[in-house]
Amino acid sequence: MSKSWFITGASKGFGREWAEAALERGDSVTGTARDVDDVQDLVDRYPDTFLALRLDVTDRTADRDAVARAAEHFGSLDVVVNNAGFGHFGMVEELSEDELRAQLETNLFGAVWVTQAALPIMREQGSGHVIQVSSIGGISAFPTVGAYHASKWALEGLSQSLAQEVAGFGISVTLIEPGGFSTDWSGPSSKHSEENPAYAEVREAASKRPSAADPGKPEATRAAILKVVDAEQPPLRVFFGKAPLGIAERDYESRLATWREWQPVAEAAHGV
Repeated sequence: MSKSWFITGASKGFGREWAEAALERGDSVTGTARDVDDVQDLVDRYPDTFLALRLDVTDRTADRDAVARAAEHFGSLDVVVNNAGFGHFGMVEELSEDELRAQLETNLFGAVWVTQAALPIMREQGSGHVIQVSSIGGISAFPTVGAYHASKWALEGLSQSLAQEVAGFGISVTLIEPGGFSTDWSGPSSKHSEENPAYAEVREAASKRPSAADPGKPEATRAAILKVVDAEQPPLRVFFGKAPLGIAERDYESRLATWREWQPVAEAAHGV
């Protein structure tokens, strides 16, 4: 049976690729964008199965209205993809309050508001799948993108709780955790803080990280996302790309080693 999707940030990157993948196989898609002109070609190609909605995900009321309109238009709401987001670059000391709040408002709160709008519909259906677009940056962290990590780590914890809360209603939750891909995440879509010269060496070292040396191809994720949404038992977490598993293994091995080393202190802190 065909599925009805709701995808935020459908004009570019993963959102665009996944919208096209769903449409090409006969599913229906509501795709949101700040500028619906960016998805007009999809409206023209799929007039019966693609609904374009203008949406700023930081507007909670608009999120609720858009989700309700999508469910009414297509008669169901099977897959919700919280893809809208951007990367903010800046050392933690460089972040202004407005910059940090803007990062959280879009990457975290936007996903929360859309999810909250979808859950009553999915509970009534007795089924549904919430896809949260996180990142390897949702479980690991690097210099210059602390605000971005804050938004994705928060999304990870919230979504793990959510998965346990809604499983009994037939609703699945999956965190997609991509590595580096050839999107404009670090290009036109990104934001940057005013640079503090004190961090020049840190910034230079961070720019030499090999993590983006072999970026993945966004179009290759089309088949991957379809496998995830079609799975009888979808994963809570899944990496996209070659690099994330190695990063995660090194990170978690280091964490476990540190926790074990300090376990005597931890036990002493428990008291008698």
